[in-house]
Amino acid sequence: MSANFDSMPQPAEPHVPETAFGKWFLRTNTWTVHVLERAIADLQRLMPADAVRHAVVADVGCGYGRSLHKLQQRFAPERLIAMDIDPEMLRAAAAEMAGLGLAAEYICCSSSNIALPDDSVDLLFCHQTFHHLIDQERAIAEFHRVLKPGGVLLFAESTRRYIHSWIIRLLFRHPMEVQKTAPEYLAMVRAAGFAVPDAAVSYPFLWWSREDLGVLETVLRIKPAARREETLINLVARKPLA
Repeated sequence: MSANFDSMPQPAEPHVPETAFGKWFLRTNTWTVHVLERAIADLQRLMPADAVRHAVVADVGCGYGRSLHKLQQRFAPERLIAMDIDPEMLRAAAAEMAGLGLAAEYICCSSSNIALPDDSVDLLFCHQTFHHLIDQERAIAEFHRVLKPGGVLLFAESTRRYIHSWIIRLLFRHPMEVQKTAPEYLAMVRAAGFAVPDAAVSYPFLWWSREDLGVLETVLRIKPAARREETLINLVARKPLA
């Protein structure tokens, strides 16, 4: 399904725009391979064994669309929906998908005000989007609203420990006052009405999520502390059937 991007104004929702560096980084192989691909693979590993085919898959905060063909390949949905608050990013995502000969629908909307009906999505993918949002509780409520009963939320997020680190403060821009720890994100998703078994949660400690970019371990052979404040959380949540 095509979209008229020229008539697609940016929603008047409070948000923190990405920096020029951030926009560049979202188009790099580092982002695609080490951030996005690893998150999707981990989330797929955490999915319930009885998961059925997902006919409608939506990517909330798709950015430049690097995730879209990956979702298409893994889940083969009948309908793939890409959403972002930035029409420039949606335009680039559409161009990338067109170049691959793949179809998707494009909706310019805020994660806090999703332009989809209730109970309309089978699988919702939210990757590294939540730490950009100002009204996180409203957004997670929207996720719950648009998912069908039994629908699945794939949620991958950087925590307060990482977003508040000096390197992220230097290169990116985020609403610092709303950032959450891993336990707080987990509690927020559960409080919104989702079921999240402990076995469906992981806490990767990847090199790019560390303030030293992994130098202490890879170069100096200093192992990270076993007890630490987590920098990432991946989880698979389900909207209950009743």
